[in-house]
Amino acid sequence: MSNIRELHADVIRDAVEALCIEANTSLPADVKAALDKAEAAEPWPLAKQTLGLLQQNLCVAAEQDLPICQDTGMACVFVELGQDVHIEGDLNAAVDEGVRRGYEKAYLRKSITADPLQRVNTEDNTPAFLTVHLVPGTGCKITVAPKGAGSENMSRLAMLKPADGVQGVKDFVLDTVKQAGANPCPPIVLGIGIGGSFDHCAALAKKALLRPLDQPNADPYYAALEKELLDTINATGFGPQGFGGATTCLGVSIEQRPTHVACLPVAVNMSCHVTRRASREV
Repeated sequence: MSNIRELHADVIRDAVEALCIEANTSLPADVKAALDKAEAAEPWPLAKQTLGLLQQNLCVAAEQDLPICQDTGMACVFVELGQDVHIEGDLNAAVDEGVRRGYEKAYLRKSITADPLQRVNTEDNTPAFLTVHLVPGTGCKITVAPKGAGSENMSRLAMLKPADGVQGVKDFVLDTVKQAGANPCPPIVLGIGIGGSFDHCAALAKKALLRPLDQPNADPYYAALEKELLDTINATGFGPQGFGGATTCLGVSIEQRPTHVACLPVAVNMSCHVTRRASREV
């Protein structure tokens, strides 16, 4: 019989508070490395200069403990919770309180409206957008991934026909990028979900954004598709901030899962060059 680990909700609250601040002020190492590589390789002078300005912004944010972007986003919180963990207290309340404290402590912009049509700001960036995955063991890993609206608004989902096949998926992804243009503040990062149901497909696309850019899909077929899509998107020439150049996209991550024989759902969750996430085990 497994030993049950007791974990107080206050520990989760404190971790979420710290992660909200860390994620909004420090770009993940893999995204920074992709920006460095893109700037070094960019042949178009204006694009190279633009990438340099983005790098300066990151340096100022790091030096002065300021947000990387003025849109400090929706607080998307992911918890990988061991099935042998018992949480003492209310998980949802703890996560919301952590977001509230983090956004207020660091003077991060509060962007959440209590109702999608009546548009009244909650004034503390809650509620969080919480996803919980049960996993074996007694661990608890928390990831906070603030998601800005400029890129989120450019995201799309399609229920393709199975006959559309992989070419249909490629066409949909490229069409999504072309429709977005400069709106999502390129260079962009794409999280792509393929398969599942209507709702699970969108969740897969969001999950894909959590994978470091230097970690390709474990399946060689999908890893090759990621690289092909990245090369195709960068060949569009939109470039950084839409000024032209060879750096339109920093990375493409695909998550796939089984689906109904009559379905081929595809979702593209678009992210900007400030693809933020921070994690810790508690």
